Amino acid sequence: MFAEMRSALGIQKSQDILDHVYSLPTPEDQHEAMELIRNIERTAMTTQVAQPGLTQLMTYLDARGIRKGICTRNFDAPVHNLLSKFLDGSVFHPIVTRDFRPPKPDPAGILHIARSWGLVRRSTAEAGVPLAEEVEASRPAETTQDAADGLVATEEGEEVADAGSLIMVGDSIDDMTAGRRAGAKTVLLVNDVNRHLADHEHTDLVISRLDELIDVLEKGLL
Repeated sequence: MFAEMRSALGIQKSQDILDHVYSLPTPEDQHEAMELIRNIERTAMTTQVAQPGLTQLMTYLDARGIRKGICTRNFDAPVHNLLSKFLDGSVFHPIVTRDFRPPKPDPAGILHIARSWGLVRRSTAEAGVPLAEEVEASRPAETTQDAADGLVATEEGEEVADAGSLIMVGDSIDDMTAGRRAGAKTVLLVNDVNRHLADHEHTDLVISRLDELIDVLEKGLL
């Protein structure tokens, strides 16, 4: 629906939709633009269908107690429609929607999920953490960062979120980039539109159906 959204907002394909909305000069302008997007999403969710293999994958994950979270640029209504319509009884927590800022491709949402699951590590003297991890909430404004490697400087021994054991499954460049920057493994659900991302440097593995991930997990391929 991205083309339809950009058309409604009157912006070019090269412009990020949410960046454009947040850049508008007044709260009223931002609210009006966001409502245009929500209306498109509300219409689309009435014809929402499950991806092939979704139920089989969730059954596998739930049977093994594997935790699941959602990190999306959608607002909450389409997400809850998906869960209630296709995944009733399957728990996803936390659910990170576009109300969480900064959104993908920033890694902050994925790192938030990692921290909420107690996945943390101690920073080493020579290493930083991915750009924007909870910076606005926990670090001073003058925090230094190395734009070349996308890391925020940390103090040795500082507790930071660790997404190294997570798998980010998605179908967009935002998904792959957010996952890579967070330190997670990335799996591209490929289709005719995003096939060019199969060879992208941020993509670790490619699947054509969600239940193909079962064999990947069983064989420890990630």
